[in-house]
Amino acid sequence: MTEDEKRALGHVAAGALLFHNGLWGGPMGFLWSDERGSAAGRVPEWESTALTLLERRGLVSIRACLGTRDLPVVVTDAGVRVLRTR
Repeated sequence: MTEDEKRALGHVAAGALLFHNGLWGGPMGFLWSDERGSAAGRVPEWESTALTLLERRGLVSIRACLGTRDLPVVVTDAGVRVLRTR
């Protein structure tokens, strides 16, 4: 796991990320989350790339929700195990 992937996994574990699915405008992609769970800006490209890789490996997932809200990005059980070994 790269340092960028470790950092991104830590951000997910801290509840700092959302995913915009593009349903209500704007490009699809990862966003920062503020303390209320609202979108607070786009994450840098390196982090988006790392998050995509983490999702493909099953270490994070995008929690499905009804409606047009941005979706929380959460650590999976496999991701928790990786965090414990850091």
